[in-house]
Amino acid sequence: MVKLATLGKVNMTIMLLMMMVDVLVGVSDNNVVYSPCSDTQISKGDGFTVGVAISSKEAFFLDQVQLSPCDSRLGLAAKMAQLALFRPKVDEISLLSIDTSKFKPSEAGGHMVGFAGSKYAARSYPAKVADASHTITSFTLVMEFQKGVLQNLFWNNVGCDSCKGGSSSVCLNGTDCAVPTSKCKGNGGEANCNIGIQVAFSGTDQNLESLNSWYEVNNMRQYSLTDLYANAVNSLSGVLL
Repeated sequence: MVKLATLGKVNMTIMLLMMMVDVLVGVSDNNVVYSPCSDTQISKGDGFTVGVAISSKEAFFLDQVQLSPCDSRLGLAAKMAQLALFRPKVDEISLLSIDTSKFKPSEAGGHMVGFAGSKYAARSYPAKVADASHTITSFTLVMEFQKGVLQNLFWNNVGCDSCKGGSSSVCLNGTDCAVPTSKCKGNGGEANCNIGIQVAFSGTDQNLESLNSWYEVNNMRQYSLTDLYANAVNSLSGVLL
């Protein structure tokens, strides 16, 4: 389970990630790049470091152009943006979770960007996570590779199938599973409002092998990510300071 840190602690976060990589990914990981702000070329079975930053939507833009959170011109550290790093295994669906029991995403700005790489500076658009009324708890992040190099990443909206029948979750705007913020544990309620991120891969690795985990995502649409975190033996948690 991830607890967030400010962007000013990136170097220590990466050091901890390196220490835990054998546990989280395994000895088959041949990717020696651990920074989300550096380029690398991956094969199936490698680990791949991806960052998630939480701040206001406007904080990710400079002169109306969205930049990567790695770009110092954004000054995200001074804006107290929050950072999580994950090391999912390439071409396996990973279920990532950010602990919000002592952290209120709305107070950090309420928007989340996934990012990795330098040359292409791949970054998702800022997805809304929370406001004063609701906290969105389920996301899918798809990473597209060409010959093992990350080209793009984006949030994929899979609708509200996973929150049907939930005691706390509601379908927000017909597109997102959300929990009323007043019901979250961080506000004295009983609901689990952790941010769940399902990561999937598409494209090809450096050996031109197809990355197919993206195609499996739709088969999981009807399941609650929270339940999967609790029951899946191979669920992957991120590393944070």
